[in-house]
Amino acid sequence: MIYLDYAATHPMTPEALAAYAQAAALPGNPASVHAAGQAARERLEEGRARVAAALHTDPRTLIANSGGTEGDNHVLLSVTRAWQEARGRPGHLITTPTEHSAVLAPTRALAAQGWQVTFLTPDRHGQYDPAELAGALRDDTALVSIHHANNELGSVQDTPALAALAAARGVPYHTDAVQAPGVLPVDLSAWGVTFATFSAHKWGGPRGVGFLYVQRGTHLNAVTLGGGQEGGTRPGTQDTAGVYAAGVALTHAEQARETTHTHLSALRARFEAGARAIPDLRVNHAPHGSPKVASVTLPGADGEALLMNLDMLGVAASAGSACSAGTMQPSHVLTAVGLNEPDARATLRFSFGAATTEQDVDAAVHALAQAADWSRA
Repeated sequence: MIYLDYAATHPMTPEALAAYAQAAALPGNPASVHAAGQAARERLEEGRARVAAALHTDPRTLIANSGGTEGDNHVLLSVTRAWQEARGRPGHLITTPTEHSAVLAPTRALAAQGWQVTFLTPDRHGQYDPAELAGALRDDTALVSIHHANNELGSVQDTPALAALAAARGVPYHTDAVQAPGVLPVDLSAWGVTFATFSAHKWGGPRGVGFLYVQRGTHLNAVTLGGGQEGGTRPGTQDTAGVYAAGVALTHAEQARETTHTHLSALRARFEAGARAIPDLRVNHAPHGSPKVASVTLPGADGEALLMNLDMLGVAASAGSACSAGTMQPSHVLTAVGLNEPDARATLRFSFGAATTEQDVDAAVHALAQAADWSRA
């Protein structure tokens, strides 16, 4: 199997697997005061400190959780609840139509409760103009939520510029940054965001582990009730092994990030050059975005058939976001940037990792050409 679905999940690295096994062998609960509990606490906090160092922030700004979906929901639901309780009425949100469903689903729920939502307008590659955000900000804007790197097109936003516009109006700014670490530079000390969400399985850590960044001096209420873990903001016993393994994985990923970026850039260019020989194929991904992602459309083909054919030929790719797989709906990201529904359904995403080779890419291009022929027959 040639695995080209790193945007969906990055296989756990050997370092992460070893770290996970080591920490999982510890018997204690990190909230316990006895020696076994404190040994677990040490591993938990070492993992958090490693993630914080890689993201250029203080460990105390990171809430350990289950990943990007929980983090996105936590921010949107907590911030809007606090805003409405303080003013007695719903307010205004700004986001984009190319967000992950973890942002769009709570946004739709809030809209049904009376919140007004402004969706910014993307260009054909999923980029957003800071001037549009500046014009959309209102006195009753409670939150801006714009992803940093898109999981389907690879487009990367100018997060510091966008966050600065929100800060100038006193509006909290949230970014879903799960696709960035290990490939793109992340500097939370310089970005100026209020909140940021991360998932460890995107950089080679375990699935079901993530981090929510909360800027120092910002209060965020819990949205679930229970114990006092994570400073009272996220109750529940922490996944000590998961957090420790996430930190080890990100330490290695960050040390190799520049090399990885160069490698992925060369792979994507090679893939694109080969794929363009396939009749009628169109390229969608942002040319100056994350090199991790390549998106191609094969008009007249069926995306589900393409994926099945690729799988039979030994290549793992995806049609849009893995979280939407099986819905039989065209990708909301692709339709937002202007693709019609048939073309959106005929679009595949290939995503690369540090372990991907030139031979993998060449074989994938050959398989894609064969899969296109079969699905169009």
